[in-house]
Amino acid sequence: MRTRDGVRLDADVYVPDGPGPFPVLLMRQPYGREIASTVVYAHPTWYATHGYMVVIQDVRGRGTSEGDFRLFTHEVEDGYDTVEWAANLPESNGRVGMYGFSYQGMTQLYAAQSQPSALKALAPAMAGTDLYQDWAYENGALRLQAGLGWALQLAAETARLKGETAAFTALRAASRNLPLHGPVTAYPELMQQYAPDSYWHDWIAHPQDDAYWQALTPDLSQVDLPMLHIGGWFDPYLTGDLRRYKTMTGPKSSPQQLWVGPWGHIPWHRKVGAVDFGPEAMNPIDTLQIRWFDQFLKGQDTGILTGPTVHLFEMGSNRWQHVGRWPPTDTSAYALRSSGLAGVREDDGVLIAPTATLTPPHVDTLVHDPWRPVPSLGGHTGMPSGPFERTHIDGRSDVLTYTLGPIGEPMSIAGVATVSLVITTDVPSFDISAVLSVVYPDQTVVNMTQGYGRFTAESDSAADSPIHLRLQPTCCQIGPGQSLRLSLSAASFPAYTVNPGTGAPLPDQVPVIDQRLITLTIHQGQDTVLRLPIPPLRTEVARIAITQNQGKG
Repeated sequence: MRTRDGVRLDADVYVPDGPGPFPVLLMRQPYGREIASTVVYAHPTWYATHGYMVVIQDVRGRGTSEGDFRLFTHEVEDGYDTVEWAANLPESNGRVGMYGFSYQGMTQLYAAQSQPSALKALAPAMAGTDLYQDWAYENGALRLQAGLGWALQLAAETARLKGETAAFTALRAASRNLPLHGPVTAYPELMQQYAPDSYWHDWIAHPQDDAYWQALTPDLSQVDLPMLHIGGWFDPYLTGDLRRYKTMTGPKSSPQQLWVGPWGHIPWHRKVGAVDFGPEAMNPIDTLQIRWFDQFLKGQDTGILTGPTVHLFEMGSNRWQHVGRWPPTDTSAYALRSSGLAGVREDDGVLIAPTATLTPPHVDTLVHDPWRPVPSLGGHTGMPSGPFERTHIDGRSDVLTYTLGPIGEPMSIAGVATVSLVITTDVPSFDISAVLSVVYPDQTVVNMTQGYGRFTAESDSAADSPIHLRLQPTCCQIGPGQSLRLSLSAASFPAYTVNPGTGAPLPDQVPVIDQRLITLTIHQGQDTVLRLPIPPLRTEVARIAITQNQGKG
């Protein structure tokens, strides 16, 4: 096809055997259309056997499509042109739906922003809504490992398409062993030498949520389309899925559904990280999408609109749960207490329930050494992502641990946990990493959710700085005999850049040689608490039979 400005975009079109016309499922992606996101979805031929024309297109400047690739820059206009073109293909019935995850999820949102008349339904998965907050930065901290790794991948593909062998070889090698040991950790010289047109330069140059980010954020204010929102508890873009679902369920009239499984970005499998979440965690999305599109592109009643609209996989019980809304609003506060040795002994720091008798408050002090920052492990930004055994990290003296339990009855957590701390420090800027884990009876410790943020001290003279940190949304059940642990540190590298402690306007460009030791003193008291989203007790656990409607439509 040709875009409005004359650029040729190439696509593969899969047509069902049998008489048409057929509705169209469209995916627009930058990785080579033959892949067709089969890292998580069934092959397009499978969707074609269910009565759909399937169009998999290389976006501008990728694959064999013409033009220059600029991250997200052309996707609004190109998305509109592609939807209208696909609606008018021979044997198309003029009704188009879009599916895909990550970049392919974003192209759906950009196309929807332009409001092509043929676009009738979407299924965006694991895609940030706010490009700054959901994609590149987290509470002011650059997501280094995921962001730089992706930049190297896209830059290597650009070099390959241009036939630049030396650049491709160097960038490909760097993507498999991130170049984190140069003068500036987040800005390797390799990117300046071989990828001068990479989006990474812009991400580094815009550490604040400014006009650059707002120009690239999809505008869904005028969009009212049925959307099937799909996320994963260990996916870095989950906040975008939840933000989008909340936006679309306000004054909008079109049906919306939210499904969040126990998955990282890739793959969507029952085993994530070191934990097997059981048979119900196996990928149900292909079958689910067929029911969704049958409902809105074929006009069939598939039963998918019956019942609650929010479906959450509860880790621990390893079951899907139906709930009426997201997020739950009930919270319980737990105070952090220790004798001052929470960084030395794992049995010293405790979480005190609201009804417990509070011990006299003390302080815990940790020293962050940039020479040996606390390493990242799993979670939603580590690579690989997911839950892992982290006893060896909790045993470090620059990690404070506070443990609740063991509990007597099952405790469910669903929503966003928050940590509030009062901190004294003598540096202008510091980071806080908060990890919430399950401690099993054999003392195995497995992370379930975490949060990370970059904070500015109240002054340069050891002032108390109150901070509030939201963790990654989660849904899990803590079983009898198990404990819950909060671990605090001042780094999680290389998932996030190390804070140099200088408070420089562009902190991620401070040379490693100028990074400072950071001492943090955490004051116990009524303002230093962990708040857990604990929903009301359920009288019945509802299980979703994922395959019960496979034959419908």
